Amino acid sequence: MPDAKINGPEIDDVDVKRLLVEEITNAMEKAYNIPRKGYVVTIVENQPENIAIGGVLNVDRKTG
Repeated sequence: MPDAKINGPEIDDVDVKRLLVEEITNAMEKAYNIPRKGYVVTIVENQPENIAIGGVLNVDRKTG
């Protein structure tokens, strides 16, 4: 069973999450040609203080 894990910042709107997993499932179904019930999509929400790039926490990065 194919699976997809999406790592990113928190999504507050559950309707946005519904659309995200639907679109990912659509793409997987098109690519693998397996019935929809065969896919697992997991959303992993990460806080900026839990992710670092290049040794710097995202919460400490300057924007702009």
